[in-house]
Amino acid sequence: MFKKFIVDSPNQKVRTSDFDPGDTLDLTKEAAEAECERLQCKLADLQEVLFASQKYALLIVLQGMDCSGKDGTVKKVLDAVNPGGYSVEAFKVPTPVELGHDYLWRVHQKAPQKGDIAVFNRSYYEDVLITRVHGQIDDDTARRRFEEINHFEEYLVNNRTVLLKFFLHISKGFQKEKLMERLENPEKNWKFSESDLKERAHWDEYQNCYSDVLSHCSTERAPWHVVPSDHRWFRDYFVLHTVVKALEDLKMEYPLIQGNVRQLIREVEQSD
Repeated sequence: MFKKFIVDSPNQKVRTSDFDPGDTLDLTKEAAEAECERLQCKLADLQEVLFASQKYALLIVLQGMDCSGKDGTVKKVLDAVNPGGYSVEAFKVPTPVELGHDYLWRVHQKAPQKGDIAVFNRSYYEDVLITRVHGQIDDDTARRRFEEINHFEEYLVNNRTVLLKFFLHISKGFQKEKLMERLENPEKNWKFSESDLKERAHWDEYQNCYSDVLSHCSTERAPWHVVPSDHRWFRDYFVLHTVVKALEDLKMEYPLIQGNVRQLIREVEQSD
């Protein structure tokens, strides 16, 4: 269903403008929201098997411009999941200790262990996005990091981490609308930051850098999913559907009890 939004070939030249952030595949909001309820229940069941089997880990990477809805996506997708089975990590400005290591050092420590789900609300891709937009790294460094990131992701996948990368794609007009809501609605004032306006001034530069990320860091085993996100309900449905399908494809099963089950039953029956 979402195939046209998946970039799964290395060095496939794509641009963010190739994708319509308002696309809904002609689905209706009512139908998508009803399906989301079913998918949330299904994901809760799959997460339990994932945790019990301890064979795979799931890493969800969310990237997007300010107001693309990363926090909202986390809330919607994991709403029915046992809180003990997942973590959400947001990579902010590196600490002095983190700066003393390579840029992937702090990230690898937060990768999920087998049985767990981790969401990166912004990720290691910030080190080829915001750093590049603001001139902290040059183009040659960015290209080298693209290759390093591809190797890092291949390593994770080889070690049974299911990696799902979502670029929450919004239009500039949609972002403006959301920024105005933050200013005009007292209950959303706390979400507004002057830095949002400063970053918005670099909109075109960010689109160019995201285009490079999509082009150079998409592989068959770790593709980018470009999620049209001007409609929140379609964004939520897209991500939920993709996560559930990825876990279903693992065909996981609950582990069996080790030992003689009948004997164990008798011992329980005879216990005080």
